[in-house]
Amino acid sequence: MARIQGVPKKKAGPMVKLIYRLGPRMMKKLTGREPQTGSGLEPMEIWAYQPKMMMGMGKFNQAVRKGKSVDERLKNLVEIKGAQMIGCEYCVDLGSQICRNNGLSDEELLALPRYRQSDLFSEREKLALDYTVAVMHTPVEVTDELFGRAKEQFSDEQLVEITALLTVVNIDRFNAAFGIGSAGFSEGMVCVPPDRPATNPALTRIA
Repeated sequence: MARIQGVPKKKAGPMVKLIYRLGPRMMKKLTGREPQTGSGLEPMEIWAYQPKMMMGMGKFNQAVRKGKSVDERLKNLVEIKGAQMIGCEYCVDLGSQICRNNGLSDEELLALPRYRQSDLFSEREKLALDYTVAVMHTPVEVTDELFGRAKEQFSDEQLVEITALLTVVNIDRFNAAFGIGSAGFSEGMVCVPPDRPATNPALTRIA
């Protein structure tokens, strides 16, 4: 349970009510599955205390996700790795199911925490994950050597898109700070474990 209760629908303004109405359909499209716990919109219900901030965050999120210079598989890997490092339960639960719905295997999800030792990822993917780890560290640890290697594999446009996506992922600290837990999108299935201990055992369940 989150540390504060979200804005109930009856107290929400018109735009927030519209998001509450359209949100479940959007999440079903992303995941191919209904949430098993709650509405699946818990972050939005808390953002709803600041509707203008919520709208601005949503527009930035949408703009970044419209980028087409990086393939979806790589974006999925980068995003779920970033969410894992933040330790956001909601994000790794949702992200694991989005990855699975987009073709990543359970074996790949389980290998992600130790991607460097896995032969399931290409060297290019491993480099993108190295870059992800460096960007997500606090403070950021992108060295000149790492960035030089990244420039050999990715265009400037791709590097901007990947880094912008990781900036979006960093917004997930909002969810972690409010203790927003798993919505059960991956319940009964493989889920990438967050870096911090999960409070919900369903996060690491394997069907």
